[in-house]
Amino acid sequence: MKELRCILLDDELPALRYLRSICEGFSNVEVVKAFNNPLRMLEEVDQLDFNVCVLDIEMPQMNGMELAGKLEGKAIIFTTAYKEFAAEAYELDAVDYIIKPIQFDRLKKAFDKSYNFLQREELPQYVQLNSNKGKILLHFAMITFIVVSEVDKRDKRVIYDDGREVTLKNISFEQLVKLLPRDAFVRINRQTIIATRCVHAFTHNQVTLLVGSKSFVFSLNEHYRKDFLAMFGA
Repeated sequence: MKELRCILLDDELPALRYLRSICEGFSNVEVVKAFNNPLRMLEEVDQLDFNVCVLDIEMPQMNGMELAGKLEGKAIIFTTAYKEFAAEAYELDAVDYIIKPIQFDRLKKAFDKSYNFLQREELPQYVQLNSNKGKILLHFAMITFIVVSEVDKRDKRVIYDDGREVTLKNISFEQLVKLLPRDAFVRINRQTIIATRCVHAFTHNQVTLLVGSKSFVFSLNEHYRKDFLAMFGA
């Protein structure tokens, strides 16, 4: 069985045939089924063995984002001709967002991200570190961002989604980058690592995180810009 078992959905048949032809060029991807109707896909989805779904966003009857909310545990790749859906797509924890026309190399990046996403459950979900509260288990899924401590630059402040924080003692960003899941965190400047799932918007020089009703704005440094943009296929 191939590593990635994929369902395709696009209401435009020429686009769907084109997408399927590209997918068939990947040795590790099996196209389980292709649909041009979201409601028909919903009727059959529980009977299909798949772990990745490539969804068009703009469709009649039900858009791709509504449908994605019903596909728990699947790697979701959105495709669209419109850039304005990007922020909403990542809020749904999509692994990638591709602007049409779809290119082979661009889809390969999306499938690579899908593979990493599907491997997460097999990877450690936390790491044990020293903190100002003693030994702690730092759970990756709870982190919003990590910044340098104002008191001692050798220490790092971790801010959680619920507003709580903890100070990690005597650890460098280089060490943290090696410990954190590479597809879930990215460094954006010399003093900040962020969780990619919390990214709400970004420009060439700035990144905005959104958690509930709270937003956080950070600078995007030139040295880290390329890696950051690559995370979002920009």
